[in-house]
Amino acid sequence: MSKRNLLIALALIVFSLGANAQRYAFIDTDYILEQIPAYKEAQAEIDAQAEKWQKQIEARYGEIEKMYTAYKAEQVLLTPDMRKQKEQEIIDKEKEAKDFQKEKFGVSGDLFKLRQELIKPIQEEVFEAVQKMAEQRSYAVIFDKAASSSAIIYASPKYDQSDEILQRLGFSDTSE
Repeated sequence: MSKRNLLIALALIVFSLGANAQRYAFIDTDYILEQIPAYKEAQAEIDAQAEKWQKQIEARYGEIEKMYTAYKAEQVLLTPDMRKQKEQEIIDKEKEAKDFQKEKFGVSGDLFKLRQELIKPIQEEVFEAVQKMAEQRSYAVIFDKAASSSAIIYASPKYDQSDEILQRLGFSDTSE
């Protein structure tokens, strides 16, 4: 059993044993997002931009490959200084290509920023709708069964027992 499934199972067991009157629900944020036209448009824009950047990266690496092939062909005719110069040019081009790739696709690169800009507001709307529904219908917990997250997306603070556990561990009065 995966860690994620184990956590969900434990949460369900704890909630079902602890309070029979509590209500639970689940949603699938992947399904919800795919039904929202603005999300589809944002995803299409992100995909198009990513494809454009990928082609630029491939073109840079193609240029490097040509430089290397030309260098190999003329290497025997070059002086040691000229060889070093050509090798350095190739190394510099590779570094530029890698830096460009990192700038576009890195952890905090342009693609990440574009996703944040276009998709985060839609996700926030979904979360607000979930929160309002949970509060109106008195759900204690709402799980997200989407493959990408599989987490508790909403939990009523009314049922948070963290302070009780801290008290039982001898760390009473945690509010100070």
